[in-house]
Amino acid sequence: MTPATPTPPRPTAGTRPAGAADASPHPYVGMWVTADGHIRQELRAEGRYDEARGERENAYTGSYRISGTRIEYADDTGFSADGMFDADVLHHAGYVFYREGSDTHRRARDER
Repeated sequence: MTPATPTPPRPTAGTRPAGAADASPHPYVGMWVTADGHIRQELRAEGRYDEARGERENAYTGSYRISGTRIEYADDTGFSADGMFDADVLHHAGYVFYREGSDTHRRARDER
């Protein structure tokens, strides 16, 4: 009988182990948008985010950490915020974001 190989813990954004450049990105990495598309927040694999608002690109930038379904932001200007993921929905700072292109996003857009 062959012993089971333990599954290593999945790295969180910003805490990728050294030499793991080829590791899969965190499942929440990608573009998150409000239903109207006015606010767009890109969560990047290296633990940075870039938020655009309307025509204003790079309105907010900073770093983030994910633990379970919780995200903590540290903006480059010094303020911090947090949010919670629920599948393809992100609740953050009183806003509801959707994973861009997901069925949930399409439904939210259509309901507007």
